[in-house]
Amino acid sequence: MTILDINDVVIGNNVLIGPDVGIYTINHPINAEARNQGLGQALPVHIGNDVWIGGHSTIVPGVTIGSNVVIAAGAVVTKDIPDNVIAGGVPAKVIKTIED
Repeated sequence: MTILDINDVVIGNNVLIGPDVGIYTINHPINAEARNQGLGQALPVHIGNDVWIGGHSTIVPGVTIGSNVVIAAGAVVTKDIPDNVIAGGVPAKVIKTIED
């Protein structure tokens, strides 16, 4: 697992994180001139309780993953994921609701 954390990374209780997961809080500007100046923007990442993040997943800056969530292996999470769902894909999207 790699965590690039120049901003907060909050991980809840009972979180399983697979191998080679990347959690990033920094991004660079799209504009080449700003990027060449070494500018960046840092946004926090929040992961709720009872989450399972499959191997080789990527969590980008500013994302919140709710509680009782499964992130499929290889997913790229670019937007917030609500509670009680399975999400996967590139970019990740909700695939299924988890029902007790």
